[in-house]
Amino acid sequence: MLDRDRHIRRSGDDYAQQFLTLLPQGQAWPRDQDSTLVRTCDGLAQYWGQLDDPTGINRGVDARAADLLEIESDPGQTLELLTDWERNWGLPDKCVAEPLTIGERHVALVNKMRMMGAQSRQFFIDLAASIGYTITITEYSPFMTGISRCGDTTAFNPDEPTKNRWMLGPPENRFYWTVHVQTLKFVYFRTGGSQCGDRLMSIGLATDLECLLRRYKPAHTEIIFDYALPLSNVDYSKPFNTGYYIMGLP
Repeated sequence: MLDRDRHIRRSGDDYAQQFLTLLPQGQAWPRDQDSTLVRTCDGLAQYWGQLDDPTGINRGVDARAADLLEIESDPGQTLELLTDWERNWGLPDKCVAEPLTIGERHVALVNKMRMMGAQSRQFFIDLAASIGYTITITEYSPFMTGISRCGDTTAFNPDEPTKNRWMLGPPENRFYWTVHVQTLKFVYFRTGGSQCGDRLMSIGLATDLECLLRRYKPAHTEIIFDYALPLSNVDYSKPFNTGYYIMGLP
């Protein structure tokens, strides 16, 4: 944060001086530094000013106000008001069941605030990347007289250049699209979030990804999730059979 953006933090002496200037004038209101009035005002004003406490436990009202303005008003840095920010923006997301770190919660909050929404494939690819998944998308175009053409149409296929752009099939094919998930979902045992009996690590389907994509997909479409690539890369020759975890078996 730039210095010019910082809140002006005033010391207890600054507050004491200002407080004394607001008091009446006269013999009953001495300004001598050793007088009871000045010493009392100075002692009370220290509570309002910034306290130099390395532990950060004893902080004056001014310092706490500065923290709220500099840190807690920034959704990317907030700590004390993070729960309030999340409640106002509908977080934590019901699609993401696993407990998140503070950094991950900051990312989720900022992404939710900045999200504009879209229907392009890049929007969904970026959405998956924001929660740690790499995906590719395949869309389908049934052959249509007057639009499609015969011959080699691989150059017109942005999904799979080795296959023709148009394919024979029912017209409803255009309302389906396949999400190819490139990575598996790893769920680790976390202190404070897991309990006795939970696995140290489990591998499963990307249920959080499926939930998010189904939420933001165009309403007239349906998604097919393809896990063929990550499953085919699992080495089942190892003594420890990871296949049990993938299939959700004990």
